[in-house]
Amino acid sequence: MSETKERGSMTLAIRILIGMVIGIIVGYFLQGTPEIATTYIAPLGTIFLNLIKMIIVPMVFSSLVVGVAGMEDVTKLGRIGAKTFIYFFFTTAIAIVIGLLLGNILNVGGGFTLDTAGLAYEAKEAPPFIQTMINIIPSNPLNAIVSGDMLQIIVFALIFGIGLLIIGEKGQIVFQIFDSIAEAMYAITAGIMKLAPIGIFGLMTPVIAQNGPAVLLPLMKLIGVIYLASIVHIVVIYGASVKFLSKVSPIEFGKKAFTAWATAFTTSSSSGTLPVTMQSAETLDIPQPIASFVLPLGATINMDGTAIYQGVCALFIAQVYGLNLDLGQQMTIVLTATLASVGTAGVPGAGMIMLAMVLQGVGLPVEGIALVAGVDRILDMIRTSLNVLGDLSCALYISRTESNIDSLKTDTK
Repeated sequence: MSETKERGSMTLAIRILIGMVIGIIVGYFLQGTPEIATTYIAPLGTIFLNLIKMIIVPMVFSSLVVGVAGMEDVTKLGRIGAKTFIYFFFTTAIAIVIGLLLGNILNVGGGFTLDTAGLAYEAKEAPPFIQTMINIIPSNPLNAIVSGDMLQIIVFALIFGIGLLIIGEKGQIVFQIFDSIAEAMYAITAGIMKLAPIGIFGLMTPVIAQNGPAVLLPLMKLIGVIYLASIVHIVVIYGASVKFLSKVSPIEFGKKAFTAWATAFTTSSSSGTLPVTMQSAETLDIPQPIASFVLPLGATINMDGTAIYQGVCALFIAQVYGLNLDLGQQMTIVLTATLASVGTAGVPGAGMIMLAMVLQGVGLPVEGIALVAGVDRILDMIRTSLNVLGDLSCALYISRTESNIDSLKTDTK
């Protein structure tokens, strides 16, 4: 990574931060007339999001095929896959524990007298785990690509990449084609990111205009605890992983990951942020095969931020309803949310579905979700950005613990 390119990346991060701050300020002054923000400013964010969504499927598919085929052998692929799943499961479980600890210590729902009469939330039934396992195998790969079913796309790309890996030299032509497609997607991403400050301004302004302090005040403690738990998880867990497992300065990691974090914070979409996350991985010197394998997988199954959300919201709802969760019930939350992070992967509204599952698992009223639904967009911003940082920290860890990293870098140039 050249100094010029790194300096340019930092300049983009600063521009994104400025766009975010301006969006907050403008949104604050438009609280009395939010229709101005939604009518004239929100389209800027929508166009930016559409540009990113446009390249998600071709980028995920091509980068995963290249990532798998670039592993050189199936044994290395299996080892990296096992490390990735263990890392995500471990950090997800820790995230829930942090959320529950801070929720208990700070008494997140204590002192609230919210009116729970007439609350209604129709919980969508989460698919059984075995059904999820069946559904991830696409009967029609082209249909999965057209419909944007990320789990099926990932599975087919992995299988296709393994096939290229097995046939060796015969697959090199196909590998080079997908490598060129992936490189083209990265180039398009670089162009789209020049519009990021404007797009993020367009996304942030309506959120602030529609959710002013008067609306957020009754739930400010809930928001504060979730944001605090997320910051603790970033500093302590990701900081320790980056420093002690990856041997990289956490401050340096934070600087190079900031653009991806800011994009995730404003878009609330791990998949939508993926092209930017891939760019951040490059600045962190993560080999392309590892980044291409770990990051798309993490965007689908890594849910550290969502896990914190589950724990804190479950405590909040219980306390608002005047109920107490004992230690056994809180351990049930840890187990349920950790396993559900894969079981509900790729399901629309996965955060709400997981929360409904958690509430049912410990005997809490599911309609309590309506209490937090009004500020879910604010909560989604921090939990998504946390997920993206987790994806990058995992990819960095894998890259620093795998052998033949130099050859991997050379093979992808």
